[in-house]
Formats: sequence, C-alpha cells, structure tokens
Amino acid sequence: MGTAVGMVEVRGLPPALAVADVMCKAARVTLVKMEKVSGAYVTIVVRGPVSEVKIAVEAGIDAAKKMHPHIEGDKLFLSSHYIPRPNENLMVVLPINYTEQTANFNQA
Repeated sequence: MGTAVGMVEVRGLPPALAVADVMCKAARVTLVKMEKVSGAYVTIVVRGPVSEVKIAVEAGIDAAKKMHPHIEGDKLFLSSHYIPRPNENLMVVLPINYTEQTANFNQA
C-alpha cells in the first residue's frame, strides 16, 4: 500500500488548528507540517495511506468551510490537494516528509 501527502490551505491560525485537528481525528494520518505560506495563509500537510489521506483532506475542507469568519463573506478555506504515492524527489526538496518530531505519531 502506498503513502500519500495531503494539503489543505486556510487563512488564519484558528482555522488551521481546527483543520489539523479534524484531519488527524478523521483518518489514520500523521500531521507532518503546518507551513505559514504568507500573511495569514497556512498550509496543513498530512501523510499516510492513500485512502486515509483522501478522507483526511475531505474532512479538513468541511471543517474549514464550517468555520464562521469574522467578516461576513470572508473565505477561510483557500485550497486543497492530495498526491498519492509522491515521487521520492519531492520528499527531498519539499518539507512534506516525516521528521524526528513526527516519528512517534507515524501511523502509516
């Protein structure tokens, strides 16, 4: 069974924390990174089995869309994507691999 990487990008730390929590609770995935992209944009990155990552990303999207923004009409959910069986080169270049800090939580 292959592993995948899944990402959900939101605006703001509270939505990022909520999405990360929901993603880890909804499926058997490991949170490997919360990357501050720019301004208040945060990308949550999880790893795990392909089917579990897909479930986690979908749950994260739902959680972000259910959050109430401070200003009416403001979007907290920005984008999402998951990559089944990413190329090894991505693991070397991008911060999406398991680390020593996440090793204890690796469920894949």
